[in-house]
Amino acid sequence: MSSNVVIASIARTPIAKFCGSFSGLSAPQLGSIAIKGALSKLPSDVSIREAYLGNVVSAGIGQAPARQAVLGADLPESTVVTTVNKVCASGMKSVMLASQTLQCAPQGGALLAGGMESMSNIPHYLPNSRTGTTLGNAQLVDGCIHDGLWDCYNDQHMGMCAEKCAIDYDFTREEQDAYAIKSYRRAQEALKAKVFEEVVPVSIPQRRGDPIVVSEDEEPNSVNLDKLPSLTPAFDRKKGTVTAANASSLNDGAAALVLMTEQDAIDMGIKPLARILGFGDAARNPVDFTVAPSLAVPVALKNAGVEMSDVDYHEINEAFAVVALANMVLLDLDASKVNVFGGAVALGHPIGMSGARIIGTLYDVLKQKNASVGCASICNGGGGASAIVIERMN
Repeated sequence: MSSNVVIASIARTPIAKFCGSFSGLSAPQLGSIAIKGALSKLPSDVSIREAYLGNVVSAGIGQAPARQAVLGADLPESTVVTTVNKVCASGMKSVMLASQTLQCAPQGGALLAGGMESMSNIPHYLPNSRTGTTLGNAQLVDGCIHDGLWDCYNDQHMGMCAEKCAIDYDFTREEQDAYAIKSYRRAQEALKAKVFEEVVPVSIPQRRGDPIVVSEDEEPNSVNLDKLPSLTPAFDRKKGTVTAANASSLNDGAAALVLMTEQDAIDMGIKPLARILGFGDAARNPVDFTVAPSLAVPVALKNAGVEMSDVDYHEINEAFAVVALANMVLLDLDASKVNVFGGAVALGHPIGMSGARIIGTLYDVLKQKNASVGCASICNGGGGASAIVIERMN
């Protein structure tokens, strides 16, 4: 039991729209809010000895974004901090690294993990400006696309990889749109039922008057579902099937989890939320990153010592609707057991946050459905994916 790793608390900010309510906050500032939220749910004598936090596009943020978030949350300067970049899987990989640290060195305090991203504040770049542009115009490069959303291995937007996935696995535009509509409706129902108990409100100071308090994800209720089927393709304009609506949106947000050994939780009188049973990674051709979760999930299940039939619910990050659709087919999953509170298509996808966010959402599902074992998986640019298996404890 002493080496079993448990999730003691989970907190996240609401997910804000691109250039929306959180555009005045940096990724580390959002991270600090999530960290404070996670710690506020635990006794004051819980000490964090080390932290791993995901962040994908760190340009313009300043040195060591995770360190900024930790110190901004008033943790001691002695806290060891590492920023993790595994693209969209960064937040989940941070949880995996924190768990491994506890397994290797169980003594000495709790671990913090999570992820953060402010896609609204990712800057534009001016290449060659250091050496000078001798003649002609200089072009700004969008850092959000260049370093967050671009398949550099094939020099194309990652949306083109989703188009390939739709062709490879024969998913029509209508099937992708239907899935997206279902994701939005599930998320809307979840917000109405207030199932996301890990969300902490964010207070945003104004020049005049009272602060604006954001306490709910902004994306799910901002869509007009009647217009969704009429949108033009976003990437392959002529014959594509992937649109802005059946893909995830660009967003801002942060999530944090506090991990500790099960024995430490018992000794401190803490009732853990879930036990981490196992996790794993996989990789394949970068252009096929969309279906890499189908390889990572079996690795995680094997490491967790459970069978697919033991898993009650799945979270598969919806980078695109076709990602969930394809991996459900490849893993032979019951669609009614996948992303039951909506996914990134509806909730949003702050790329450094999402891997941690879906672990929290998976716990919400297990709790609300009175279920036991769940698996969360997420693809990442470069052809990779990560997956984790948890067991609800209380």
